[in-house]
Amino acid sequence: MSLKTSDNLIRKINVRLVRLENAVFGKIGKQVPRLRKKEFSGPSGGVRLLIARRFFKTKRNLGEVRKALTASGYHYGAAQVQTALNRLSTRTGPLAASKESGKKLYVERK
Repeated sequence: MSLKTSDNLIRKINVRLVRLENAVFGKIGKQVPRLRKKEFSGPSGGVRLLIARRFFKTKRNLGEVRKALTASGYHYGAAQVQTALNRLSTRTGPLAASKESGKKLYVERK
């Protein structure tokens, strides 16, 4: 078997392998979820964006959340952000709320 023939055979096997892996496992590689503008509009959308970015992996208070929202281009008052956090921290929501030292903290629900 010549070198040219073996390279061609390896190339064909590789193409077939990739096709089969994609069929069985789905597309493999960098799969970054696309952030749609519609999903992240308003103060509640800004908080959902922070959740998607794993910002609430540790406990955060209102001031930290507002600072992160401002850095992401969301400019809302404390009352609007507090309302969004309260609505997203219900029993079935993505956030859990707790009070420590008289301050309300929010963390990602596990």
